[in-house]
Amino acid sequence: MIVLENVNKVFYTDEIETHALENINLTIKAGEFASIMGPSGCGKSTMLNIVGLLDTPTSGSVIIDGVRTDLMLDKDMARMRNLKLGFIFQSFHLIPSLNVLDNVLLPMLYRKGSSQSENKKRALDIIEQVGLTHRLKHFPSQLSGGQCQRVAIARALIGEPKVILADEPTGNLDSKMGEEIMEILARLNREGVTIVMVTHDEGIAKETGRIIRLFDGKLV
Repeated sequence: MIVLENVNKVFYTDEIETHALENINLTIKAGEFASIMGPSGCGKSTMLNIVGLLDTPTSGSVIIDGVRTDLMLDKDMARMRNLKLGFIFQSFHLIPSLNVLDNVLLPMLYRKGSSQSENKKRALDIIEQVGLTHRLKHFPSQLSGGQCQRVAIARALIGEPKVILADEPTGNLDSKMGEEIMEILARLNREGVTIVMVTHDEGIAKETGRIIRLFDGKLV
């Protein structure tokens, strides 16, 4: 599902070169639940952003679902993000002025040819799956952190992605809420969704099928 071939990422500031990723070769199979671990600044989020087409490698190839993406135009990468990838962030990234339903529907606004009525029906089904039907018209400021993360998961699922990329999805939650979020992700994985998750929590990582460790931008 995901292949990184000789991926390097260098950030340039003034005359300083920072090698965030060095010669990364990695394959993640369809249906895997993989966690990425390592100390702060080791390149975890950079690698996730490259897999998610939110950033591009300095060199090397990124292949998603058989398609080489590093040669794509920006508009084609945006289309692939919308059709095949779902994102869950530590800080949720919900739109404060939109209620739960409209936040979940947001990705479908960018999908041409989709039916509004079908989108709404699917959104309601997914919101029910994450246990938030009673909060449908509430805004992010009226929700707990765990509820906001459930909305973010529902938003990631609305487009029926093949891959979910989660950056510290339990990082801002207490242990009980974190466990509930992990239960939802585990269920999605059992249903066939490929999940790649960055975490600093060894206990959370051990709940996934595979742990990928980074140190100073290198796989170890």
